[in-house]
Amino acid sequence: MPEFISGLKLSELFYREAVSPILERNFPGLAHSAALIGYGSDVLGYDTEISRDHMWGPRLMLFLPIEDFDNTSQVVDETLRCELPKRFHGYSTHFSKPNPLDNGVRVSEDIESGPVEHLIEIETIPSYWQKTGMIDPLRELTVTEWLTIPQQQLLEWTEGMVFHDDLGLKAIRQLFAYYPRDVWLYLLASQWAQIAEIEAFVGRTWQLGDLLGSQLVATQIVEKFIHLCFLMERQYAPYAKWRGTAFKELRCYPEMQPLLAGILSTLDYLQREPWLVQSYTLVAELHNALKITPPIDVHTRTYSGWHVYNTEQRELVQDEPKNTRPHQVIFAERFVDAIRAEIHDPEVLSLRPNLGSVSQFLRESCPAVQSTAFCHGLEDDLRAGN
Repeated sequence: MPEFISGLKLSELFYREAVSPILERNFPGLAHSAALIGYGSDVLGYDTEISRDHMWGPRLMLFLPIEDFDNTSQVVDETLRCELPKRFHGYSTHFSKPNPLDNGVRVSEDIESGPVEHLIEIETIPSYWQKTGMIDPLRELTVTEWLTIPQQQLLEWTEGMVFHDDLGLKAIRQLFAYYPRDVWLYLLASQWAQIAEIEAFVGRTWQLGDLLGSQLVATQIVEKFIHLCFLMERQYAPYAKWRGTAFKELRCYPEMQPLLAGILSTLDYLQREPWLVQSYTLVAELHNALKITPPIDVHTRTYSGWHVYNTEQRELVQDEPKNTRPHQVIFAERFVDAIRAEIHDPEVLSLRPNLGSVSQFLRESCPAVQSTAFCHGLEDDLRAGN
């Protein structure tokens, strides 16, 4: 096996040293864009030697003009099949036919003669966005369209690298760089609302003697914190396989990671609660640093003290009869209300409160969130009153 080189670097070299010369020689002046975007750990820059076992190697996306695309793409494809080298930097440029039993996966194969079955996808820019997201990239997205595109899909459109750009691919990608401000605020509020729903359950399940239940809820809290951190830093979160890796790249990671690890490290709530308190305080401080709402008190209080939160009394005393749930929480609903007060877009305000996007209310591994058609079919359901 050749020495490992990152897929992005390999694809860039493949375009510049192999594909581009063929295009210049056979189709001088042909307007096109070339890139590595879309699926794959190599697009995100997370590929390793293990990634080479499927859908990896000298590959790229080649975008051609819409005009006469069918004829041009057919001729370009046939020329590439005939003129590409059989190997490039030690890696085969020939790939197997799609495996119908494995989601169409293709693997590299060595050949000595004959045309190369390459892994160069030839598309127009509009057709690629229509195929992968069922949207027209040349018009402004509606609010509900933003919410029905999984974050992994948005990453696939905006990560990777553009090697050549006659057709404005970079400008199209920039349109999806991140959510519009009020959509972003809606997602932030929705994420805080998810924390508000379960923050008291970590202690309550332990109080009932349900150690496993407490651990499960704590794990959910950690996951919701991580999603919140991505949102606060205005970064799309990849799907579960790469989320922890991408989390390491966030600015808050050095402070946040030890706290989250502490939450997960014990079944004993009494040992877990200090880690929870520090985590709540940190995410609250990160929120205040955004300056999107007036400053919010970052201190936790016992859940039994919810009815005195806005009074001068800090806590109920330990033996107070009303202090039946003495578990420290941040009262996340305060952040929900403060953020929602800053939303002004009527279309965003017409949404179901705190529902969020498909990446927040659907399980990412289920067929639903992996179906573009299903996700788009939820647009009407996101509006309040439907």
